[in-house]
Amino acid sequence: REQARLKASVVAEDTEEWQKDSGLAGLERVGGVDLSYLKGDDTRACASLVVLSYPALEVLYEDCRMVAVSAPYVPGFLAFREVPFLVEAVQRLQQEEPKLKPQVLLVDGNGLLHPRGFGVACHLGVLTDLPCIGVAKNLLQVDGLVRDELHREQVHSLQREGDTFPLRGASGGVLGMVLRSYNNSSKPLYISVGHRVCLETAVHLVKSCCRYRIPEPIRQ
Repeated sequence: REQARLKASVVAEDTEEWQKDSGLAGLERVGGVDLSYLKGDDTRACASLVVLSYPALEVLYEDCRMVAVSAPYVPGFLAFREVPFLVEAVQRLQQEEPKLKPQVLLVDGNGLLHPRGFGVACHLGVLTDLPCIGVAKNLLQVDGLVRDELHREQVHSLQREGDTFPLRGASGGVLGMVLRSYNNSSKPLYISVGHRVCLETAVHLVKSCCRYRIPEPIRQ
């Protein structure tokens, strides 16, 4: 019920001036968030928020805190386990360094590419009201999407960094985009809309933030 209620607030299109410029002029700060668990312990994690300058991608702000994760892991409901700590990190930043508030957040996880179309990037976007983009390392198998031979062939067809193909679900909608982000890595990224950004802008921005396979805001 909570997911359905919050999902009604998702805006899957560009809302900011900088998004309308092909060179993303006006974008100065890009944030990245991630929750990393201690090996062998899924109750202790490090919640991280990093803000980089754009387009130079230099670190302006970082906040890493060890947190105790108490909500159980239930597939499709990861956000209820992780988002509260990421929201707290954004709130701390707004209190301590309001001038460094990111204009967009890259989230290690999915957005609309989710069983109910409301992944962690959507959840965080709605709660913080910040533009958010889901950047996943693996394909979430929803709406008929599977890592079958056809999918592997499509991934193999991404020859150069910047090459993409759309993830079209069985219901006909495009749920995300597969991006080869780095020439030296044949493993792609799975980009999806979180909040207040369209898919085309999301892919363009993620691509521009990659020095390696993982975009700098999340890698840092």
